[in-house]
Amino acid sequence: MSAAAHIDHLVIAAASLDAGVQWCEHTLGVTPGPGGQHPLMGTHNRLLNIASPAYPSTYLEIIAIDSGAYQTINTGARRWFDLNCADLQRILAADGPRLIHFVASTSSATQGVQALESLGLDRGPLIKASRTTPTGLLAWHITVRDDGQRLMNGTLPTLIEWAGVHPTQAMAASGLTLQSLRASHPEADLLRSAYRAIGLTSVGVSQGTANLIATLNTPRGVVTLESQGF
Repeated sequence: MSAAAHIDHLVIAAASLDAGVQWCEHTLGVTPGPGGQHPLMGTHNRLLNIASPAYPSTYLEIIAIDSGAYQTINTGARRWFDLNCADLQRILAADGPRLIHFVASTSSATQGVQALESLGLDRGPLIKASRTTPTGLLAWHITVRDDGQRLMNGTLPTLIEWAGVHPTQAMAASGLTLQSLRASHPEADLLRSAYRAIGLTSVGVSQGTANLIATLNTPRGVVTLESQGF
């Protein structure tokens, strides 16, 4: 097993960042905090602190393609989190933003990648990424496949290794707290093995239709977000 991994953040995809903000206000009862731009991928985001005693240093990311930005990653590659997927974009346009994925932090993403490879799971190479913030530079290494795929319907986390500062250190309390994250998948045994291989113990796994289920305490009460198999 590699170094212990923890839930770093939940990924909410939106057809546009404005649509993501409106969804957040309507669904979760709060306005998301500031985020930034990712020149490497041509995306931008808004963020919310959802840390709780069980899930410290955890946040929620609302992310969308930045139509006004130039994508600097090589043209043969795809944006992270399947954001170039036409089917996903059609779903987001028709049904609105949704939970699609989560990212797990680790002190050794290289070990995590190797551990997943031993199970036949290609999480993709580690790339270096960064963005500027009012409080300084955020920098990290993150696994991104050349095809941009999340794998296992988004239930297999992307791995991230932060270089020093973590974004939650500059985030105010949002009124949201993560209570649980669960995953179901037809290949539940493989998913359990993958979590065990990267040292992730905080996400429950069950056999069934592919789904991610996040439960949060919010100003609107308990809210459950689901990926619904995409």
